[in-house]
Amino acid sequence: MSRPCVNTARSSRLPKTTRKVSPTEPPKFGSVGITTSRAASHANPPDCSKPSARDVATSKRWRFRMTDKRSPDGAITSLSRQQLSYLIRITLIATLGGLLFGYDTGVISGAIGPIAEYFQLTPAEKGWAVSSVVIGCIGGAICAGWVSIRFGRRMAFLIAAILFLLSAIGSATAIDFTYYTLWRILGGMAVGLASVVAPMYISEMSPGHLRGRTVSLFQQSIVFGQMVVFFVNYFIAKGMAEHWMVDYGWRWMLGSEALPALLFGILLFFIPESPRWLVLRGRHEQAKSVLSRFTPTAELDKTLNSIVSSYRDSSRDNLVSLRERGLLGLVILGVFIASAQQLTGINVVMYYAPDVLSSVTASSEDALLQTSIMGVTFVGGNLLGMLLIDKVGRRPLLIAGSIGSMVGMCALGIIIGRDAVGYGALIALIVYVVSFAISWGCVCWTLLSEIFPNAIRGRAMALAVAGQWFAGFVVTQTFPMLRESAWLNSLFGSGFSFWLYAVLTLLSLLVVLRYVPETKGKTLEELENITGTRLSKRRRALASASASS
Repeated sequence: MSRPCVNTARSSRLPKTTRKVSPTEPPKFGSVGITTSRAASHANPPDCSKPSARDVATSKRWRFRMTDKRSPDGAITSLSRQQLSYLIRITLIATLGGLLFGYDTGVISGAIGPIAEYFQLTPAEKGWAVSSVVIGCIGGAICAGWVSIRFGRRMAFLIAAILFLLSAIGSATAIDFTYYTLWRILGGMAVGLASVVAPMYISEMSPGHLRGRTVSLFQQSIVFGQMVVFFVNYFIAKGMAEHWMVDYGWRWMLGSEALPALLFGILLFFIPESPRWLVLRGRHEQAKSVLSRFTPTAELDKTLNSIVSSYRDSSRDNLVSLRERGLLGLVILGVFIASAQQLTGINVVMYYAPDVLSSVTASSEDALLQTSIMGVTFVGGNLLGMLLIDKVGRRPLLIAGSIGSMVGMCALGIIIGRDAVGYGALIALIVYVVSFAISWGCVCWTLLSEIFPNAIRGRAMALAVAGQWFAGFVVTQTFPMLRESAWLNSLFGSGFSFWLYAVLTLLSLLVVLRYVPETKGKTLEELENITGTRLSKRRRALASASASS
């Protein structure tokens, strides 16, 4: 049996000395508080190879209190429990905008068939019924920069919530195709507004060491919303007569969006305004108060000063031109990153998955079920990307995910081209969506929220997202034309469009390798110099010379 770490019999007869223990010094295994005995040096050495239960508990309590961890540049990165809880709460509320984004864009995949039959649509009108929402997205994204600067990020959220609610009710009760289209365009404006403001707000509210994961929650919320509506569509349609789906089913699908829209609008009253927007308006004390809720105390003044410094040359955001030297390249890069996300073919998968799978499944109900399964794996892929983005970095995920996306699209093209009935197409889609999720899915929104300087972020992100939705409109509108083109099918087979998206993914990857910097763990203010250096040959030469000296 091991001997106790303290000989209590002898120590009670000998004089004792005490020493003060620093509050930052961890207690050592084998100690009993702050009192020690000289008898310990005369007694037989105790067996302290294993710490006592009391020592272990004390050490754990000490380690729990040590919340100040430092990044390589010396900045304190850890948050208290209260700060972390607050950050998670406001991030989750903001990501409801992403959930509505996914819900609104995904609901049409199950409703388009009954809608086309109810309104007696031609093939061209059927395409317009799907892509009209993207036109609204472009308009919403263009307006988002001005709205978020003029009224603030939180008010922009509230406007989007109202538009989502009106669109859901209006499109579900539309009496003719014209009214339906107008309400869908209005919903698209809400999507465009949310797609700009939500990642921008989350980025501005997050510490640098957590920003990748928090912003990637936005992409996660988009695919979660799409997954939810895939199942909503499936269960609404399951077991129902065809005439009921034509008369009422699609209305229930579109109208179901009103519930999350209403919830989003209510919860917006429980989040603060962005501190960077408050600094932009000269309200520094309010900005400091908001920052204190999720910033380590030792870093609070430094963080506020860096934000103020980034706005030093312009008291108002709209005084800085996007065409200013050093900024235009960043804007072009941001527009490309946003557009490339759509050129990989993700909208085809989200909007036309039941239609694509119907040619290789036994029934339309099976196609809807496989689409729902694909939605679940999409959520899983986004969770994986969210866990990896701040550990692995942005560029490695883009590289690996782009390769996986190309493999999935090429395989899907082969399977569809051969009309191979079975689960092959579903497996190829799963490979694609998981690869897309860990790369262009979560990384795109994170990069867009990071690479633009504070002084132009609102307008630059609006322009980038508008470019993204324009690319999405082109892909969405041209896919049926490419797939049903007799000339292309005779030359390349019916899998041509999927192979085309694989080639576009490869070209996008080459641009990423050349121009996109790694942004992991940097503050938004530090990234202003890093991204500029990456794009400028002269600044790269100066940085290289400085490093060598």
